[in-house]
Amino acid sequence: MESKSAFSRRQFMELLGVSAAGFGLVSMAGCGGGDDAKKDEGADAPAAGGTADTITYSLTADPRAVDPAYFDDGESAVVSCNMYEGLYQYGKTDAKVSPCLAKDLPEISDDGLVYTIKLNEGIKFHDGTDFNADAVKKSIERQLEPNRNSNMPYASFVFGEEEAGNGVASVEAVDDYTVKITMRTASAPFVKNLAMALASPIVAPSAIEAATDGQAITNPVGTGPYKFVDWTKGASVTLVANEDYWGEAPKTKNLVFKIIAEGNTRLTSLINGECDIISSVDPASADQIVDNGFELFSEDGMTINYMAFNTETGKCTDQEVRKAVAQAINVEEMVKSIYGDYATVANSVMPTWMAPYTKDVKQTAYDPEAAKKTLADKGITSLQCITYTTARPYNQKGGSDLANMIQGYLSAVGVELSITQYDWTTYKTKVQTDPYDICFYGWTGDNGDPDNFMNLLADTNWSINVAHWQDDEYKALIAEGLKTPDGDARDAIYLQCEEMVAEKQPWVLISHSKNLLGYSPKVKDFYYHPTGVVFFKGVSKEA
Repeated sequence: MESKSAFSRRQFMELLGVSAAGFGLVSMAGCGGGDDAKKDEGADAPAAGGTADTITYSLTADPRAVDPAYFDDGESAVVSCNMYEGLYQYGKTDAKVSPCLAKDLPEISDDGLVYTIKLNEGIKFHDGTDFNADAVKKSIERQLEPNRNSNMPYASFVFGEEEAGNGVASVEAVDDYTVKITMRTASAPFVKNLAMALASPIVAPSAIEAATDGQAITNPVGTGPYKFVDWTKGASVTLVANEDYWGEAPKTKNLVFKIIAEGNTRLTSLINGECDIISSVDPASADQIVDNGFELFSEDGMTINYMAFNTETGKCTDQEVRKAVAQAINVEEMVKSIYGDYATVANSVMPTWMAPYTKDVKQTAYDPEAAKKTLADKGITSLQCITYTTARPYNQKGGSDLANMIQGYLSAVGVELSITQYDWTTYKTKVQTDPYDICFYGWTGDNGDPDNFMNLLADTNWSINVAHWQDDEYKALIAEGLKTPDGDARDAIYLQCEEMVAEKQPWVLISHSKNLLGYSPKVKDFYYHPTGVVFFKGVSKEA
């Protein structure tokens, strides 16, 4: 496929922009993939033999939760985006925003602080209760201070922080179908945030009230095309089509998400028919999928794969030490060795096709001799590393191969690297509780906005900002970028952010990956969205 790095500035802005097309035409069409998804439905119709009633999709780990306020992982998002809907939605293949539960795009005051949102009427949650302005208010307010808690990882990311002077100040139900959201300061990505699969989807008040106070909802209730049936931890999550869905009915009755951590086992499950779609395909297995008559989904992802230094405690609080460690690592060699043609070296935090912000940024060059001298001068003879074994969308091989290669690079400059490995679910906890000098992480963009990438290093939630990096100058740039309208001035701010990351080295950038999935040729209209989710409403399977 043609590289997205060749995108023009116009195409880039089109991909990330807000689409006003179709106002008044989408009011009762339902969400889950946008207007272009509806146009594509039926383009590849099932054969005369009929349609199967179940599609099975592999996840590499258990979801963290089935409550949008309580997760920050792709597994949860893939499941939940089919049960819940937000006020706004993305297109089937891009991050253009259009109305969903909202009737239109918001009316925004001249100062950018007040969003007035008209809602679609006549929509019911899965339990038969009404979707209305009070439901929107309750769904958002539980993630605002002082209601939010530390287990809501995206609350500050989407809805802001009082201490930082940004985000949502208040939510008001003006009438049954009108919501007014007042901001503390203008926010360029806020409408894009409201289309995200994390934090933003609207949850039924009945489900919120039924949940244990301060805990995630375990019996999810949304407005989406699928309803929750069962979650057997370590095994599967099952959804069933919502027969009373307000939009076009889903094409497949049952969705089963199987948890299969090991890559070869996922591959086998596809080949023997146990799964119809497998996620996070190991690049080494890509040819095998095609050779066995299955389809390989391979498109440039909206991802960054990186190594993070603990800048708060341990041996890498010193910027010079971080630079020296970065000098010891031959990133280009490592990426080619591990990922082959299915990833590119990351020269920027944001994917290359999201430039122009990053074209002039220079990352730390490979220089093992300089690294050896600095590390010796600093008395660094050992470092502690934690990593994950489970494949991720931004790193289909898992973190073990990365850790092992970096162990070799550091050994060559006189530093012993100890490695502790965990499965992804355990790692998500360990990276917040256990000591480490370096760890491995990554990111799939949630909304196509540069703030979504660059804000990672300004966040005070350590489940997102695993480098624990807090820099006042950087935070000031992020605050300025947040309120600056899209355009050259905003681009320049994020370029400065990129340069600071390269200079102060809280991360070593590794790669941008392709999204790799394998699926049965019987599956029709399947598409893996750039934000790392799958909208299954329009997907079918031949019997």
